[in-house]
Amino acid sequence: MNELIQAFNTVAVASVSDAVDKVCGRRGFLDAAIKPRINDKRLCGPAATVLETATDEFVPPQHALDLIDEAPRGSVIVIAIDAGQSDVAVWGGLMTAGAVANGHVGAVLDGAVRDLAEIRRDYGFPIYARDVSPATTLGRYRTVASQVPVKVGGVVIHPGDILVGDVDGVVVVPRGQAEEVLRVAQEIDARELEQAQLILQEKSLRKGLAKYGRI
Repeated sequence: MNELIQAFNTVAVASVSDAVDKVCGRRGFLDAAIKPRINDKRLCGPAATVLETATDEFVPPQHALDLIDEAPRGSVIVIAIDAGQSDVAVWGGLMTAGAVANGHVGAVLDGAVRDLAEIRRDYGFPIYARDVSPATTLGRYRTVASQVPVKVGGVVIHPGDILVGDVDGVVVVPRGQAEEVLRVAQEIDARELEQAQLILQEKSLRKGLAKYGRI
């Protein structure tokens, strides 16, 4: 798995998205609203998932807190919401401290994040979220499960699926098809480099498109 993750870290996120389209026959990219909120750092790692739902109980997000300590190092913590307000923060500074302490590589949230100034100043931890909000989950959400399939940004994510993200957005690679997706993404990267070089050499976009048939 480590070698696979390292290899995905070397290919363009857009190429990974195109490769998922081709290999899996469906989209892998999350809604554009889920974007970097802390910095422009790339993230790449296997998903560790949490599901939350609306509540009026004042209870801590226990499944998320436990998962941060228990997930394998190098995980991307994914938090999904099956009902409720997307403008409530499901992640903050203390959860970031726990994620950094346990060697995780990022978080992907279908809700909001808070404590941005603290996270930027102290951790620089990459967080891709739907929104930013000071509002707590207490009395609004509760966690109901961890390490289960969840739907985030229009895409179902299974535990262990590979998430790749940068300023272009986040793409989900199904674990069972990851090697084939990687191979196709590497081929796309190589062709695009050749095509860009031809366009610059010939000073013609049309010639590049005519030879490679890709835009």
